Amino acid sequence: MIPFQYARADNVADALRLVAAQQGAKFIAGGTNLLDLMKNNVEAPTWLVDISRLPLTTVEETTSGGLKIGALVPNSDLAWHPLIEQRYPMIGSAILAGASAQLRNMASTGGNLLQRTRCNYFYDTATPCNKRQPGSGCSAIKGFNRNHAILGASDACIATHPSDMCVALLALDATVHVMGQNGTRTIPMAEFHRLPEDKPEQDTNLQPNEMITAIELPPAPFTRNYTYIKIRDRMSYAFALVSVAAALELEGGVIKEARLALGGVAHKPWRDKTAEDALKEQKPEQANFVRVADVLLRDAKPQKDNGFKVELARRVIARALTQAARGTPQVQSDKNIQ
Repeated sequence: MIPFQYARADNVADALRLVAAQQGAKFIAGGTNLLDLMKNNVEAPTWLVDISRLPLTTVEETTSGGLKIGALVPNSDLAWHPLIEQRYPMIGSAILAGASAQLRNMASTGGNLLQRTRCNYFYDTATPCNKRQPGSGCSAIKGFNRNHAILGASDACIATHPSDMCVALLALDATVHVMGQNGTRTIPMAEFHRLPEDKPEQDTNLQPNEMITAIELPPAPFTRNYTYIKIRDRMSYAFALVSVAAALELEGGVIKEARLALGGVAHKPWRDKTAEDALKEQKPEQANFVRVADVLLRDAKPQKDNGFKVELARRVIARALTQAARGTPQVQSDKNIQ
């Protein structure tokens, strides 16, 4: 048993004060990832600051017509929230594609953004891992790397980001609200997570001791022509080999705007606006979808065990765009279970 201290915060300011006062302190809400990391000796916080009872559990309309989601809204509540179902159904679809119902009941919206990789070498403390111990090496590069990155990787790390929800948030241009000792700021979803480069231990661009307080969604027209497809080794409770969030705005028989984000292929949810721009003013046809998949995957660099991901991603991108164009989104397996 690794000893640690525990404190429950009464408000956001109290939480920030407590975590800043103790070296090695961590926020904990649902704990669905952090507790796993502690059990596997990957992380050993000296203090846990419980923020689960802070008043960050609402979903509110913004003056611009978007939504502001509190960081502590449980994933299950968010997936089934009426405003999400009406205005941002892609998010609900992505959430329901991830984890189990029990985990979704505990997992928080803010915590989902902070999930760490599920790379087996990251969890195995007997093997070198630059994310656990910078400079020790990446065991996955010469090891078994079937599930690892084909885009944006570096010589220091080829791990992938595990979240489904984050892929949809990226496609929808979400913004992350954070608070720290120096005040509040916002981070575009596209800039929240980091590529590994030479600092794979840094998953996000959060500053030390900053806390996510909310996620804001802009007004979005993608309520009909969208889909979220997740390809995995089994139908439930498995991380994505490849996932695709696709949304189209159609007008006059052509694509007015396109959104396309990938999961399971990089250290962060992956989006390339060059590929999206290539779809503008094009007809929603298979040939154009295949062409844009090639644009998205033009820099893919597979490892020895995951070359299949390139062709898999190409096919899933085309399939997702076809579903979005037809207005026939992928039905998740437990969509009718609440």
